[in-house]
Amino acid sequence: MVNIQLIKELSQQTETKIVMVVVDGIGGLPYPGTNCTALEEAITPNLDKLAASSDCGLIEPVALGVTPGSGPSHLALFGYDPMEYEIGRGVLEALGTGVELKPSDVAARGNFCTVDDTGVILDRRAGRIPTEENRRLIEKLRRITVEGIEVILEPGSFHRFVAVFRGENLSGEIKDTDPQHIGERPKDAIPHNSEAVLTASLVDKWISEAAKVLRDEHPANMVLLRGFARLPEIPDMSQVFKLTPAAIACYPMYRGLAKLVGMDILETGGINISDEVKTLTAHFDKYDFFYFHIKDTDSSGEDGDFARKVQVIEEFDKFVPSILGLGPDVLIVTGDHSTPAKMKGHSWHPVPFLIHSEWVRPQGIEGFGESTCASGNLGVFPSLGVLPLAMANALKLSKFGA
Repeated sequence: MVNIQLIKELSQQTETKIVMVVVDGIGGLPYPGTNCTALEEAITPNLDKLAASSDCGLIEPVALGVTPGSGPSHLALFGYDPMEYEIGRGVLEALGTGVELKPSDVAARGNFCTVDDTGVILDRRAGRIPTEENRRLIEKLRRITVEGIEVILEPGSFHRFVAVFRGENLSGEIKDTDPQHIGERPKDAIPHNSEAVLTASLVDKWISEAAKVLRDEHPANMVLLRGFARLPEIPDMSQVFKLTPAAIACYPMYRGLAKLVGMDILETGGINISDEVKTLTAHFDKYDFFYFHIKDTDSSGEDGDFARKVQVIEEFDKFVPSILGLGPDVLIVTGDHSTPAKMKGHSWHPVPFLIHSEWVRPQGIEGFGESTCASGNLGVFPSLGVLPLAMANALKLSKFGA
């Protein structure tokens, strides 16, 4: 296990630059009828060439057999032990949408969903309604009042939104109301302990009112909440790793996570990979660490859309030469977790990883994929080791011991 205190002591500022590209959910399983994962099925000449001149391996997001959420898997990539720094999804979403959280606030990630006449969930994402529709519905929900709390709502992309509950004596120790499966009913807000009983009761009252407001809407006629949490304390990357970090991410949760660990959030002006590359190019001289996030691989995997996931990977591949052309001293391409289209969700499977720098020992592996990376000289290692490895290749770690 990587010791964050040791890395803090060894860290040193240099002029070298690191670009960490996180292709969300890039890992997968062979899809029926193809015998290939989406990454292996995709035509990726640039990634294949890059892998041949890089160190490759597979990373374990959290632990063997553990299926991670995006929060803990990203934290590990950023060098923080997710078992020590547990962060609720609601906090990440809230920060990502620009909500300034108070220490006593309780934030939750929300989904608009579709339920039938009996209240059974038909679609947890309400068909991924347009963001404009989301904003209209949020305006309706903002009219709800619940005595004892203020509810702050912010729309996200498509079906997602943020709910922040503000008041006295609130607790984030509440179970999700999202059962994570269709064919079930939304759950009550169940407290984990006695200190959260009041908060759970207030949340349930708000959900009940939201159901009334949305009753005649379609397909978004109900809400699901998960990731209840209060703002944690976590040291900045600039303090721990002596980096000047920046994030290029279009989705609120990932922007929120980046902000929480002290990254500057760069505005992309769009949600396409090309917009993100333009942002990287425009700010390349100002920072020495860039977190570059690509979301649609994960979304398509969750939707079971294998062809779309392949398409997104191929689209990213076209921009690899542009990123290399900027001259990063270290370039990493990996994912935060696997999202096999076959499973329509996150999974525990190790994630393909490559690191390119002047100081690697390339093996000339044939292509960037699960099978080829499994034979790479880095083997299978914890993703908590990714940032120290990046810093070592950027010559940002001094020698340990005499």
